[in-house]
Amino acid sequence: MATLTYVYADSTAVVGPLATQAEPHSYDLCTAHAHRLTAPRGWEVVRFEGEFAPPQPTADDLTALAEAVREAGRADRPLDPSPPVPVQGGTGRRGHLRVLPGSGEG
Repeated sequence: MATLTYVYADSTAVVGPLATQAEPHSYDLCTAHAHRLTAPRGWEVVRFEGEFAPPQPTADDLTALAEAVREAGRADRPLDPSPPVPVQGGTGRRGHLRVLPGSGEG
């Protein structure tokens, strides 16, 4: 895995090792796409030449995972905090899905 980051001001695409944090204008790529990526005309591609090995988990990663699992398992956690939203035509919201009436095009 690798991370692609665009630097628009410099017209540069940087392909490097998998990032550990989300950044604006960054996208994770599989190794095959990281090696084959091309940029638009006039842009430069800066590519890491080593292997795109996944980063090793850290204690922070494991702590964050444990906290997320603990939060998901809380008995007092609301399942769906938003009330159903009625939509014209008698359709509405069920759980995490929203049903919208058709636009009439067909």
